[in-house]
Amino acid sequence: MKALLLFNFWSIVFIGLSQESNKIITTDSFVINSKLLNEVRKLNVWTPPNYNSVKDSFPVIYLLDGGIKEDYPHMIETIAKLIQSKDIPPLIVVGIENTQRRRDLTGFTEIESDKEIAPQVGGSEQFRSFIEKELFSEINLRFRVTNKRVILGESLAGLFIIETFFLQANLFDYYIAIDPSLWWNAHHLIKNSEKLLPQSFSNHKKLWFAGSNTKSISKHTKDFARILKSNKAPNLTWKYSNEPKEDHSTIYKAIKDQALKWTFCNEFND
Repeated sequence: MKALLLFNFWSIVFIGLSQESNKIITTDSFVINSKLLNEVRKLNVWTPPNYNSVKDSFPVIYLLDGGIKEDYPHMIETIAKLIQSKDIPPLIVVGIENTQRRRDLTGFTEIESDKEIAPQVGGSEQFRSFIEKELFSEINLRFRVTNKRVILGESLAGLFIIETFFLQANLFDYYIAIDPSLWWNAHHLIKNSEKLLPQSFSNHKKLWFAGSNTKSISKHTKDFARILKSNKAPNLTWKYSNEPKEDHSTIYKAIKDQALKWTFCNEFND
């Protein structure tokens, strides 16, 4: 009974305050007791303004670093504004709140200095399994959703997004990776891109990624763009946004609007 009451408590409607403009953001927050991760994970979900007045189903953006004290508030404000201006279609946003961020968003590494960033790293495969096998089904049960899925994040979250694009591209239709930390494991993903990058996709994918002026990142994002240009995989539309005027701390908020507009341009009209 205590466990049930705890679950119901987390399922109440949360009303948060946007750090950018002091606007109220209404959010449905709940938890999943993950067997795959062996821990409780909190999710924050925002539905578009017309959700309760229509019977339509909606695409879903899965937002990494999606906690109330993380990137969730400013991204919800941006998405709500773009929906209102009809720059993007109505969407549901699922914010995945962190427990051990550097564990979940990093893959295996052989580099000792990489291993020093957190007590535990290299958990991306398990985190991806949680999203695929536990989170997707829970969101499908709770909300009216289409089969269109988007994943969005920056820095280590961007690394996780690019890794997912390489290893399990079928999980999402649209990938947005801002300043991804492709230096991880001596830029393993880029060095091994010929083996890892799918040569074709069973259905259409869109990939948008950006690089700031941070040298340890921009070198590899530019290399990735060159690889994609020479690869020309069928069913893939991509765009690289080189942002030399932005650093790692400013790029996310500076270009999130253009990332969303490009990704959703002429999409979801079905």
